[in-house]
Amino acid sequence: MRITVTAEEAGTRIDKLIVKHVVGIGRAQVKRLFERDRVHTVTASGRSRRAQKGEVCETGQVVEVDVEEQTAAALPDPSVELSIVLETDKVVVIDKPAGQPSAPLEPGEKGTAANGLVARFPEMATIGFSPREPGLCHRLDTDTSGLLLAARTIEAFTTLTGGLRERKIDKRYLLLCAEADLPDTGSIDIPIAPHPKDRRRVLACLHPRDVARENPRPATTTFKVLSRHGEVALVEAVAARALRHQIRAHFAAIDHPLYGDALYGGGSLTGLRRHALHAHRIAWPGTAAGTCTSYR
Repeated sequence: MRITVTAEEAGTRIDKLIVKHVVGIGRAQVKRLFERDRVHTVTASGRSRRAQKGEVCETGQVVEVDVEEQTAAALPDPSVELSIVLETDKVVVIDKPAGQPSAPLEPGEKGTAANGLVARFPEMATIGFSPREPGLCHRLDTDTSGLLLAARTIEAFTTLTGGLRERKIDKRYLLLCAEADLPDTGSIDIPIAPHPKDRRRVLACLHPRDVARENPRPATTTFKVLSRHGEVALVEAVAARALRHQIRAHFAAIDHPLYGDALYGGGSLTGLRRHALHAHRIAWPGTAAGTCTSYR
């Protein structure tokens, strides 16, 4: 939704403005919207940038709020097949196939991992960042395959999402990219912001000008090359708290976009019909959520 700030609302904090205009939303939900980059301001020139929670509104300013995740609750869909890697009374890990969304975008949408999880584990309906993401502790892009972590209790959800924020959960990914000039190991430390012109993408802010304009979030991806085959490198990447499209944008920023990733300039490979990214490992310390074990 779009909110145009009136003269009477000028000087109001943006988070309070959202509570005023969005029916049924609370402060905790608004906080999550900011954390998940769902609030943007639009300048007179039409340029969009990520807004900050404590930012003050100006007369005539346009505030864009993506509230879909608050309103589109995931409906149970028993037809969704789940490949369950781990199931306990507190936590579930599934192997999500490429092409399946993690959660619905539209009201009534089915076929996503969230729809299948809430059908199999109805207790997840009251757990999560929003009703759209029941139980989900994180998400994977639609065309990214691999391990997706969900909680069955509020205590496990709090523990695991806290572990993600504090970088205590080990998440690793496999990817394919061009091997030429790619070092055997490396670290990519480039902050990331929503793309100012294309909402489908994110922007790896290499230039100080972009850092000043876009107010990006810190992001680090470490990697090591596992093998090289002709012009292709098989790489393991680690992103403790992966932002949206982080690995894809980071490798594109170092001129090694993932194969099959047309959105970020990746080349094609015979037989590959999606971007070559797979979440292959997740591990966490022993807590209320479970023991410290790796799942592949």
